[in-house]
This record gives sequence, C-alpha cells and structure tokens, in this order.
Amino acid sequence: MIKRIIKDESFLSKESVTFTNDDLYIISDMIDTLEENRKHCVGMASNMIGYNKNIISFIDENEKINIMINPKIIKKEFAYETEEGCLSLIGTRKCIRHKKIKVEYLNEKMQKRIKTFTDFTAEIIEHECDHLLGILI
Repeated sequence: MIKRIIKDESFLSKESVTFTNDDLYIISDMIDTLEENRKHCVGMASNMIGYNKNIISFIDENEKINIMINPKIIKKEFAYETEEGCLSLIGTRKCIRHKKIKVEYLNEKMQKRIKTFTDFTAEIIEHECDHLLGILI
C-alpha cells in the first residue's frame, strides 16, 4: 500500500527498533511507496512512512528497488562532503558521506547478508541508515 510521507521531525528523530518476522507486512508498503515517489526519491526509511522499524528501501545503480532489514554499516571509507535533500524535509543540507561502505543486513527472506556498496548507492544507504538512528540531515 502506498503510504503518506511523514514530515514531523519529532517523529523522524526517534530511533527505530528491531524489525522482526511480525513486521514483514511493512516490506510491500516500503516498495509501493518508494515506487510511487521514484521521480523524487531514491530511498526511504520506514519512519518516513510511519513505521518505527529498522528497514530501508533504495533504488540501486540498476534501477532496482532493494530492501535492507536491520542494516548496520560496519565499515566506512573515503569520506567526502556533499549536500542532500530528503522527501521528508524541505531543502538540502550539507553532510559527510563515504565513497565505500560495508553493510550487514537481512534480506526480504530474513537471510543474513554482508555487502560492500560504493558511490551514490553508498550515499543513499548511509542517508537511510541515519534515519533509522533518528539522525536528520
């Protein structure tokens, strides 16, 4: 189901909690809502659509929507300064991101994965993982 985008910074500033098997229904809402906003958005965290759970969705370099459950960035390399926007916030803001990150997460089948991401995909994942921690750009 396509959900409305949350713009309440007090809600977005709350740290998300662990995603469990009971939360699997959220995946379809994440995919549907990102697909609906694809022209203006390349990723989203669950709190952007009203769920306070550790799950993100993002569009990769192949234009495919990906899901990461309980993602943890375990390594960051090659920091740089950039300016980002967010569907939940007005305008753009400066932030530090990394050219290369390694992420441990669960896929949609709740299988553990560890993968390295680079460039813009890494930036998207970092942005969305910040949302899960209640960090707004």
